[in-house]
Parts: sequence; C-alpha cells; structure tokens
Amino acid sequence: MDEFRLDSLEGVGPVTTKKLTDAGIHGIMDLLVRGPVDVSEVTGMDRETAEKIVTKARHLLMEQGLITKDFVTATELYKRRQDIGKISTGTNCLDQLLDGGIETQALTEVYGEFGSGKTQFCHTACVMVQKSKEEGGLGGGVLYIDTENTFRPERVVSIAKAKGLDPEKVLDNILVARAYNSAHQTLILEEAGKIIEEHNIKLIVADSAVGLFRSEYLGRGTLSDRQQRLNRFVHLLVRTAETYNCAAIATNQVMASPDVFFGDPTKPIGGNVVAHTSTYRIYFKKSGKKRIARMVDSPHHPEEEVIFTVTEGGVSDPEDETKKKKKSEDME
Repeated sequence: MDEFRLDSLEGVGPVTTKKLTDAGIHGIMDLLVRGPVDVSEVTGMDRETAEKIVTKARHLLMEQGLITKDFVTATELYKRRQDIGKISTGTNCLDQLLDGGIETQALTEVYGEFGSGKTQFCHTACVMVQKSKEEGGLGGGVLYIDTENTFRPERVVSIAKAKGLDPEKVLDNILVARAYNSAHQTLILEEAGKIIEEHNIKLIVADSAVGLFRSEYLGRGTLSDRQQRLNRFVHLLVRTAETYNCAAIATNQVMASPDVFFGDPTKPIGGNVVAHTSTYRIYFKKSGKKRIARMVDSPHHPEEEVIFTVTEGGVSDPEDETKKKKKSEDME
C-alpha cells in the first residue's frame, strides 16, 4: 500500500529510504516492529533521527486506526479487544483453557519435555488457522520458523484430511523458514514484514524459540549475552504479532531444577526474559498416553489444567468413558 511506503513519511528521502531498505526495513509497519534502537543500530543513523522517524510512523498508523492512540479509555480498549481474532485448537478442552483459542496480537508460549505434544499443537494450529472464521480459523497463512528440523509436511497432510481440508492448499499456505543459528533465526523474523503482508500471514510459529540460543551460548560466561539476544528475539516476535494483527506461538524447552525436592522440578528455559514477554504461558506434560495442559501465566485466564490427546488428526479431546464403553458394547 502506497500510504505505508517509507518515502511517504515526512523527512524520509531516497537516501534514508535506501538505508532502511538495505537493513531489511521495507515499510512503515517494519519501523514500528523494529523500534528506534534497532533502526539506529542496523542503519548507522544517530539515535535521535531514528526516534523521530519511528515516532512519525507511529503517528501515521494511529491516524489510520491500525494501532491504539497513546491514551484511550478502558471502554474503548474493551471494544477493541472484542475484535481480536482467535484460532481454535480443534479441541474443546484446549479452547476452554485458552478462552476460545489462540489469540492474535499476543505471544502464546508452550513449554514441556520432549514428546509432550508441543510440535503437534503447532502443526494442528497451522491447519486450523486456514479455516474460515465461522469454523474457528482466520482464513490466513502461516510463517513457521523451524529451528530444530521438526516440521513435517506429512503430519500437516494427515491433520488437514482429518479436518476436512484440501492438503495441497493447506501446504501451499505454510511458509517454512529453516533457521540454522540464533542470528539467522532473528534475521528471518526481522525481514518477515513483507512476507506477512504479501501472504496474509495470520500465525507465526517459532519451534523452538530458545533451542538455538541454548545450544550456542554454553556456560555461565555467555549467559548475559544469550539473554540479551533472546530478549531481542522474543520482543520482536511480540511486536510483530501486535503490529500485523497475527497470532504467535513459541515452543520452549525445559530443564530439571535440582533444588526442587517436592512437586514438579521441570522449569522452562530462558528465565525471566521469556517469562515476562509471553502473554500466555502453557505447560504441557505427559501422563501415560494422554497429555496435560496447564495455564501457568495469563493476564486474565484462571490457572487450570485440561487433558488432551495426540491422534492422527492432531491434538484432540480425550474420548469420553461412556463413548469407549459404547464402542466396546457395539463390538460385542
């Protein structure tokens, strides 16, 4: 859109536009996502100039009604939140936990040990987001940042068939970016603005968000540097979701805390950096053949647990005992 071009901002001429474009900033939305500090660092312009440009971009987007004004009443904010999109998980239990589904303009973090269903949850969401709003989706595409080589198109095909969608169309609407190191992972997200607009992306998945940072920065000596870079990535993910009105899911690894003698010693990686940035934080754990999902942190959800399973059709509601009995009776 012409009104969102960089040179449509007052004081941004051809030279500044080229500087910004060369740094991966292609539009006014990107300016807001990256922020003045980042813009200053990647372009080499002084901080004051960067702040002025980003402020102008923010004012323009406020005038267009794409972002909220600096001061709004709680009533206005409440009305605006009624328009926030939600992606159904395809299960009644997880939808109940998330009060209707995965929210746009927010970061939903899912953490748990291997095999707890995190990637299956992401694959199911990739299919569900493509359904119409009436069917619990947003009718949009997916940007899947794969850091652990866990994305499987075959799995998407089986879930799409189970949900009654055309597997080929579903696969065409998922853009997979394989990240090979933490710097590459951040770069993918920095340059995602154009792709989000062109492909109507409504869901961004980072699976896993922390894995590469964890493997590259080893030992206590690198902890500060790791946390700073990780902090930048998760904040960028949140700002992207807010600015482009899409949902963001980040999966996280866990570690066992040796100082816990009672209760579950499992703790998510990333410390307070990830904990404070995530809008919603859900803990997945295995329980036999079933899985348990617990809402650990949320601005408005109660802390509760639900049980779900992983089937051919992705994450699913556990079969009711009465249904099981009926099946066995029918077989007899």
